[in-house]
Amino acid sequence: MKKERLAQASAFGKDRAKKKKNTDTASNLIPVPQGAKKEKKRVGRGPGSKVGKTAGRGSKGQYARNTVRRGFEGGQMPIHRRLPKRGFTAKFHKEFYPVNLRDIEKSGLTGNIDAKIMVQSKILDKETTLFKILGTGEIKKAIHVIADGFSQSAKEKIEKAGGSIKLRAEIELAASETKK
Repeated sequence: MKKERLAQASAFGKDRAKKKKNTDTASNLIPVPQGAKKEKKRVGRGPGSKVGKTAGRGSKGQYARNTVRRGFEGGQMPIHRRLPKRGFTAKFHKEFYPVNLRDIEKSGLTGNIDAKIMVQSKILDKETTLFKILGTGEIKKAIHVIADGFSQSAKEKIEKAGGSIKLRAEIELAASETKK
């Protein structure tokens, strides 16, 4: 039996050498001759197989009966109970991307500024990103900003420069009400 397998493997190796060109694609991949495919161990097939009767699980106990639950550590206090539980995660928490006034000033944006324009000027990655205008930096021109949030200092600086602010959620809400 072993000799036959070795003969097949060597013949297989010769075929493999012939087919060496273009083996870089998934359709042309060939397993290596020995040890590439291992057969599943068949347990519980009688005393002649060396893994019959108890099938390598020993006799009695929870490991023999296959009732060990996930995360069980043999009676030791499990890790999910040893680690401290602290903090709280709000169910509907929204993560806002911070945009400072200095970023708007540096990019040279003027007039009406919304998510679309910020994506074009590469301040934001996506139009759907929630963003909040923060007051770091100075603004010299009057700008009209539509954003998801504003810090108090940003509101004051924009209005002081002669601009205005609007929340994106309020605009979308008004638009949906007018459609009805």
